[in-house]
Amino acid sequence: MTRLEKIYTDKVASVLNKEFGYKSSMEIPCIKAISLNIGLGEASQNAKLIDGAVSELTALAGQKAVVTRAKKSIAAFKLREGMPVGARVTLRRDYMWDFLDKLVSFALPRVRDFRGIPDKGFDGRGNFTLGIKELTIFPEIRLDQIELTKGMNVTIVTSAKTDKEGKMLLELLGMPFKK
Repeated sequence: MTRLEKIYTDKVASVLNKEFGYKSSMEIPCIKAISLNIGLGEASQNAKLIDGAVSELTALAGQKAVVTRAKKSIAAFKLREGMPVGARVTLRRDYMWDFLDKLVSFALPRVRDFRGIPDKGFDGRGNFTLGIKELTIFPEIRLDQIELTKGMNVTIVTSAKTDKEGKMLLELLGMPFKK
C-alpha cells in the first residue's frame, strides 16, 4: 500500500463520510484512474519528437506509454490519417497513487511562482483535468536529453458524483487549489 493510499483509507474516507453522510462505504468517492496525455502537432514533421514524448511519459508513469494516431486527415495541418500525433498512458492502482503523490509532493511545488491550481478543471461529474506547461518540473525528466519543451494533460478520474465531492477528495489528498 502506497503512502497516499494509506492516507486515503485512514483519514480521507472517514472525513468524506462525515461530511456528506453516505449510507454505504462503497459510496465514498475514490480515485479510479489517472490519464496522462501529451499532444504533439509538430510530430507530423519530426518523428523523433514522438519517441522523446513516449520515453518521457514512460519515465514519469512507470509503465509504457502508447502512441496516439490521427483519426482523420486534415490538409491544412499537413496531417494524414494514421500519423502519430501524441502519446498517452492510463495509470491505475499503485502506479496511480505513486504518480499522484509525486505530482502533489514534488512536481507542483517546483513550479515557479506557484500560487495554487485553479479549480476550473472539473467536468461536472467530479473528474479533474490539469494542464502542465513544462515536464521539467518532474525529477525523472533529464534536462540534457530534451529537444523540445512539452506540456501534458493530467486527468484524475474519480467516483465522485459532484464537483464538490471531487474537489474535497483531492484537497484532502493534498492537491493545492487556489483559495
